[in-house]
Amino acid sequence: MQQTRIVIVDDHKLLRDGLKAILRVSGEFEVVGECETGSDAVALVRRLKPEVVIMDVSIPGVNGIEATIEILRFAPHTKVLILSMYDDEHSVVSAIRSGARAFVLKKASDADLQEALRTVARGGSYLSPQVSDRLLSRIQRGDMEVRPSHQLDDLSARERQVLRLVAEGKTSKEIANLLTLGIQTVRSYRKTMMKKLQVNNVAGLTQLALAAGLTRFPSTPAAAARED
Repeated sequence: MQQTRIVIVDDHKLLRDGLKAILRVSGEFEVVGECETGSDAVALVRRLKPEVVIMDVSIPGVNGIEATIEILRFAPHTKVLILSMYDDEHSVVSAIRSGARAFVLKKASDADLQEALRTVARGGSYLSPQVSDRLLSRIQRGDMEVRPSHQLDDLSARERQVLRLVAEGKTSKEIANLLTLGIQTVRSYRKTMMKKLQVNNVAGLTQLALAAGLTRFPSTPAAAARED
């Protein structure tokens, strides 16, 4: 039986080791690579071309959602399974919109994870039962109607990416290094976003990013004051 080749992306070594142990026992999966950051994940997938990537959402720098988008640009046949401790609507919807084929909670059982991997490897989609039950309940209650457009809807995917990093306290130089962009390009993005969002400083950008649920990690007041 041919094993499904997998790359694991998570910034906690203990969790990666645990996943490898679970998958090794099953005999159906082969972990061919692992890394801690979104940027490394994109490079690793381009090199190894695995069938499936197990991706955490909250990883340093380029987060799991953004890394998924980048991975699928370069490796459209690779399937991404998001593994997260968060089960809120924003996280789930963002993951699916990014192109991920599955959303599994970290509190899921070993059996659920393996079933999700099998489903995704076959070309299907999978949501943890707790997540799918909650979304079904919301639909039945009529809570899923379309919401009014948000200010951030006018931003491009790259602008939203830069906005999140700004909100997390990164300087233009740090963002340029993370996203492999020129520092002047990043500064140009910041100016364009301020104009589009009608704010005058980083603190204003940060406030909007937090209100929109773009990040869970606000910058400190000192970091927010750093414009460059």
